[in-house]
Amino acid sequence: MTVSPEGLPLAAEFPDSSREQWQRLVEGVLRKSGAQDVTGAQAEDALATTLQDGLRVRPLYTAEDTAAEAGYPGFPPFVRGSRAEGSAVSGWDVRQRHAHPDPQQCNEAVLADLENGVTSLWLSVGGTGLPVAALPDVLKGVYLDLAPVVLDAGPEFAAAAEQLLAVLAEREVPAGAAQGNLGADPLGLLARTGRDEDTARHLADAAALAVRCDRDHPGIRALTVDALPFHDAGASPAQELGCSLATGVAYLRELTAAGLSVDVACAQLEFRYAATEDQFLTIAKFRAARRLWARVAQVAGAAPGTAAAQRQHAVTSAVMMTERDPWVNMLRTTVACLAAGVGGADAVSVLPFDSALGLPDAFARRVARNTQAILLEESHLAKVIDPAGGSWYVEQLTEELARAAWAWFQEIERAGGQAAALRSGAVQERIAETWAKRSADLARRREPITGVSEFPNLAEQPVVREPAPAPLAGGLPRVRRAEAFEALRTRSDAHLAGEGERPRIFLAAIGPAAVHTARSAFAANLFQAGGIETVPAEGVDPAALAEAFAAGGASLACLCSSDQLYAEHGEAVTAALKSAGARRVLLAGKPQEAYRQAGVDEFVFAGCDAVAVLSSVLDEIGVAQ
Repeated sequence: MTVSPEGLPLAAEFPDSSREQWQRLVEGVLRKSGAQDVTGAQAEDALATTLQDGLRVRPLYTAEDTAAEAGYPGFPPFVRGSRAEGSAVSGWDVRQRHAHPDPQQCNEAVLADLENGVTSLWLSVGGTGLPVAALPDVLKGVYLDLAPVVLDAGPEFAAAAEQLLAVLAEREVPAGAAQGNLGADPLGLLARTGRDEDTARHLADAAALAVRCDRDHPGIRALTVDALPFHDAGASPAQELGCSLATGVAYLRELTAAGLSVDVACAQLEFRYAATEDQFLTIAKFRAARRLWARVAQVAGAAPGTAAAQRQHAVTSAVMMTERDPWVNMLRTTVACLAAGVGGADAVSVLPFDSALGLPDAFARRVARNTQAILLEESHLAKVIDPAGGSWYVEQLTEELARAAWAWFQEIERAGGQAAALRSGAVQERIAETWAKRSADLARRREPITGVSEFPNLAEQPVVREPAPAPLAGGLPRVRRAEAFEALRTRSDAHLAGEGERPRIFLAAIGPAAVHTARSAFAANLFQAGGIETVPAEGVDPAALAEAFAAGGASLACLCSSDQLYAEHGEAVTAALKSAGARRVLLAGKPQEAYRQAGVDEFVFAGCDAVAVLSSVLDEIGVAQ
C-alpha cells in the first residue's frame, strides 16, 4: 500500500451522515422494544435520562450543543481551572481526614499517611472527638512548613485556631511557610446544629481570624465554605452549589465589613464540595462552581485576576457510602476521586471504604491514599489540564447545572441570604423535598446500589469498626442512600440471631429454565436485598411444587415464569401452594386483574416499591421491626 503525499484522509471513503439518519436507526431499535409510534426527535428523547434539578441528559451531543465560553485555565471564568498550570506540575493536594479521639493513635495515623503519599492533613477536633488541647501531640513529628493543616472544629474553631497558631509559633515555622485553613464556618455550623444563638459571635470571630491571617499568616486561610452539610442532608448538586454561593457571599460581606478588601476576603475562603459516584455530574459540578464564584467575585468588585479563582476541596460523598458490602465503596470512591481530579479540584479527600461503619482502620486509610496515588502516578490523571474540556456533553452539563444553581442562589438571596434562609427553614424544606423524591427512586431501585439493593451478598461477614465520635447534630439531617435497604437487612440479621435462620420465601419457577430464569433471577435479587433467602423449585406440576414448598420451610411463595405459562399454570400452582400452607403468594411480573382472580396476592416487578414490598414480606413472615 502506498500512502499519498497528502497523507491518509481517514474519513474519505465514508459517506456523510446526518442526525436524522441516526434517529432512524434509533427508531428501529425502539420498535423492537415495543415503541411503535416514536419517530425523529421523539425517538432520541426516548433515550434521554432525567437527573435532579430538572437536568436532562440526551443520548447524543454534537458541535451544535454550544455552551458559554470556558476560557483558559487560570483566567476568568476559571471553568477550566483556577491555576494556569492546573495540577500538571505536582498533582492535586492529597488530603486525608483524621478524627480518632486518642491523640497518640491519631498521631501515628497522621505520620503513616504523610510518609506514604498524603500531602496535607484534615483534622476533626473538638466535641466528643479529638480534644483541641491535644493538637500539639497530634502534630508531633509533622513538618508544618511542608504539610498544610486544615481544621474542622465546629463551634470550637476559634480555640482550635489559637492552638494551631500557637504550635506554629512554638516551632518557629516562618510566617510565609505555614499553609492550611483554620476551618471557621459559622453558617455551616448553623446548618449542622440548628443553633443560632452564637452565630453572630461566630461570624465576628471568623472575621477576626481572617484579618489576623491576612496580616500575620499569608499562607493560611481562615474560613471554609463547607457545602457538605447540604449534600449530606440529601441536597441536589444545584442546591449544594447554590447554598455554597450564598454562604460565600455572606462571608464576603462579613470580611469586607471587618476592613478587608474584596480580593483579600476572597483569598480567605476555601470551598468544600462532595464528589459522588456520578462521574460526569461531579466533573460538571466543580467546573460550574468555579464559573459561578467567578461571577460572584466579579459583581462584588474583585480584581479580574486570581482573586476570583475559587479554591476547592473535594471530599468523596458520605451519602453514597454503604455499611453493607463496604468493599464496593472502594470502587465508588475511585470514580468520585477521578471525577474530582478531572473536574479540577485543588485538594481531594477520599473517605476510607469503612467510614460509614466507624473509625477507619490502617488498611482502609492505606487504600484511600493509594487510590489517589494510582490516579496521579500510574494513570497520569493530572498531566492534562481539564481533560473533559471541549466535550460537548460535559460543557453543556456544566452550563445547565450552573444555571440551575444560580437560580437557587438567587432564591436564597431574595429570602434575605443564607442565614435568614436557614432560620426560616426554607433551605431545610427544599432539601427535604429533594431527598424525598430521591428516596422514592432508591426504594424503587431506579437508582441502584450495588451490593445493597442490587446483587446483595447475604453470606457476607460483617465488618466491625471502633465507633467514631458523634458528629454535630440538631440541624440538617445526615442521610445515606442505602439506609432503607440496610434497615431491612438488620431486621433479617436479628431474625437469624434469634431463630437460627434467615426469613425465607419459596420461588415457584414454572416451566423450563429458559422460560423462568429472567424473572427467577430478578425475584431472588429483589428478596435478597431485604435479607430474605430464596428457596427455588422448578416444574409445572402443582402437586410437586406444593410438596417442595412444604419441605422448604417458607411461609410465603412467589411465582416466576413467563406470562404465557402464568396463564396456563398460575391458578393451579397458586391454589396448590396455598393449600400447602402459603400465607401469601406473590408473582414476578406486572399486576394484572386475571392474576388477582387466580389468587395472587401481590406483585414484584421492575419499578415496584421494593422497600415497601420487602418490609411487608418481612412483616408477614413475622420478622420483628
